Amino acid sequence: MTQDKEVKEGKIFAVVSYWLFLCILPLILKKDNKFAVFHGKQGLVLFIFLVAGFIFNIIPFLGQLVYRFALFIYLLLSLWGTIQALMGNYSRIPLVSSIADKIIL
Repeated sequence: MTQDKEVKEGKIFAVVSYWLFLCILPLILKKDNKFAVFHGKQGLVLFIFLVAGFIFNIIPFLGQLVYRFALFIYLLLSLWGTIQALMGNYSRIPLVSSIADKIIL
C-alpha cells in the first residue's frame, strides 16, 4: 500500500524526469520519493548522454552522425521511460540503470 502511494505521488515527477534538463526536478523536489528519484537518475544519465553526443557535433561529418545517433537513442529511451513512468513501473533501462544506480544524492 505504501508503494502505491509513493508511485501515485511521484508519477508526475517521474514522467517529467525524461524531458531534457527537467530530470533535476525529481532529484531536488522529491528526493524522499523512491519512484521519482529512480526515474530522475535514469533521466539524468540519458541527458548527459545527449549532451555528450552534442559535444561530438563539432566534428564536421562524423560528429553529426554521432549526434544524430545519440539523439535518436535518447528520444527512443526517453519515450520508453516516460511510458513506463506513466504506468507506474520501476522499469530499468539497460546500461542506463547500471550507471544511474551509482549516482549518490
